[in-house]
Amino acid sequence: MSAATTVVVLVAAPPGLRGHLTRWFIEVAPGVFVGSPNARIRDGLWKVLGDRISDGQAVMIEPARTEQGWVVRTAGQNRWIPTDFDGLTLMSRPRGSAEQLWKDASQAKERP
Repeated sequence: MSAATTVVVLVAAPPGLRGHLTRWFIEVAPGVFVGSPNARIRDGLWKVLGDRISDGQAVMIEPARTEQGWVVRTAGQNRWIPTDFDGLTLMSRPRGSAEQLWKDASQAKERP
C-alpha cells in the first residue's frame, strides 16, 4: 500500500453513495473502497459522505503526517469515534452499543 492510499468503509449506506465513490476508488469488498485521491478530492468526498450517509456509517482513513501515518474521520449514526491517546489514535465505541447489540440478539432468539 502506498503512502497516499485512502480507505473508505461504508456500513448501511444508500446505494447511490457507493456508486458515487466508485469514481475515485476501487470497491475491494462490499462497502470497502481503496484509492489515492488528492486532498481536495478527499475533502469534497467527505462532505458528500457526511451529507448523505443518513442512518449508515462512514469511516475514512487517509494519509497524514502523524506518528501513525494516517488520520480517521467518521460520520453517521452509532459510529466509533477517533480518540487521541498520548498521540495515538484509538477508536472509542459509543456507550451502550455493545449492551444494546447483546439485548437485541437475546430478544431475537426468544421470538417464535
